[in-house]
Amino acid sequence: MINPKEGATASTGLPWGDAERAAWRSRQRKHRSYASDVLQALDRVGEPFQVETYGEVVYGDERYPLRAVRSRQWRAGLPGVLITGGVHGYETSGVHGALRFLEERAQGLEAQVNWLVVPCVSPWAYERIHRWNSDAVDPNRSFREPSPSQEAAALMRLVQRYQSQFLAHIDLHETTDSDETEFRPALAARDGLAFEPGSIPDGFYLVDDAQHPQPAFQQAIIEAVERVTHIAPPDAKGELIGSPMVSRGVIHYDFKKLGLCAGITGARYTTTTEVYPDSPRATPEQCIQAQVAAVVAAIGFVVGHTPS
Repeated sequence: MINPKEGATASTGLPWGDAERAAWRSRQRKHRSYASDVLQALDRVGEPFQVETYGEVVYGDERYPLRAVRSRQWRAGLPGVLITGGVHGYETSGVHGALRFLEERAQGLEAQVNWLVVPCVSPWAYERIHRWNSDAVDPNRSFREPSPSQEAAALMRLVQRYQSQFLAHIDLHETTDSDETEFRPALAARDGLAFEPGSIPDGFYLVDDAQHPQPAFQQAIIEAVERVTHIAPPDAKGELIGSPMVSRGVIHYDFKKLGLCAGITGARYTTTTEVYPDSPRATPEQCIQAQVAAVVAAIGFVVGHTPS
């Protein structure tokens, strides 16, 4: 887990300027390698599929190629499914869940759906185990035009090439203890606000689109994931991370209004997964398997609800 001192900054009551962002950036350190963990993994799994470079993230002298993998044969008449991970680079099981799906399950589903997988949307943040990109911008609040995030802008350009071919989008995330100890305090400091403590749900949950909810789709995923890891119960207010739990393990966000990744396709079936890797009841492997189970269940639901 990231050292809190690398990102923690007390709020001055004023939003950050260039100097504060530069000071924050100077404290960030690499903890792992995007090239080794992601690009080399895609080299291994890519042969049966179609691997493409859809853009590049550039910060100073650091350059990160952005890779996507899709069904080798994109068949007319099959539903399209987008799977994204690593929009927040520190959410490890999202990245490795997407890679595991490619390694173990993707090939067997090519006859049922056209799928596109983007395992790591934010490589700079992946290496530093951080939520933000190098500009102290949260990519998962930046899926709007014009986007302040290189990562979000590149993914939006990729999705535009597929126009309206996606029936579903599964965006793989985690909620971690560092959200409360590190990233929310840093957000308050960046924006010149007072930090208001919250709580972290113990278990897996989903975020559905408040404007286009699909409760049956969400519950199909919850039921599948429950066979792998536990589902988060509501807090004393009946909430998860400050939002009412609308059904077991499900809350609502307005995807478009908030600029969330899960809102970029306009697909009918969309969800954001949230795994809790810091739970004493879950292992890193369970978290990866939970992400894979969510993807497979989502695809199964889509296939079962697509007219033949």
